Amino acid sequence: MTKSRLEAFSDGVLAVIITIMVLELKAPHGSGLAALWAEWPVFLSYVLSFLFIGIYWNNHHHMLHAAHKVNGLVMWANLHLLFWLSLVPFTTAWLNESFYAATPVAVYGVVLFMAGVAYYGLEQSLIALLGRDSTLAKAIGGDAKGIISVMIYAAAIGVAFFQPYASMALYAIVAAMWIVPDQRIERAFKG
Repeated sequence: MTKSRLEAFSDGVLAVIITIMVLELKAPHGSGLAALWAEWPVFLSYVLSFLFIGIYWNNHHHMLHAAHKVNGLVMWANLHLLFWLSLVPFTTAWLNESFYAATPVAVYGVVLFMAGVAYYGLEQSLIALLGRDSTLAKAIGGDAKGIISVMIYAAAIGVAFFQPYASMALYAIVAAMWIVPDQRIERAFKG
């Protein structure tokens, strides 16, 4: 498979994931602003999940831009990432149905944690293919931001059983850390 086919497939899967999430949004029961306001937790979880999918899509694009080829290991690592991201609509819907109960908030965190681990695996499989002297390897470095993100997810999973809203705030902090696309790769290509 060529790199462009892997990118196109991934883009398609991510587009379907976002479509599924938006289809889960239901119109409020009522016609006033109060009915709309009552749906703010649903909208908030949608925005957060949309941001996560967008962040992964953006950084996936940057990472594959730095690669000139892929192999079977990279394709499986990419599928592993897409698997975890495909669970985001399900866990988002569960958050909404449960009104942010502890277990759904924790499971949402497990999915985010595993997506972070899978992204790291994809990154490392590309570095293994391209070499430690590749532009990608040099740009990624030790990936402190990625490791810190996964650590925050892990902490938030535990926090979810005591303070689900605090856990959601921790997930939002990770999203805020990544809202600007990963500039390491762009800088590596400019330098």
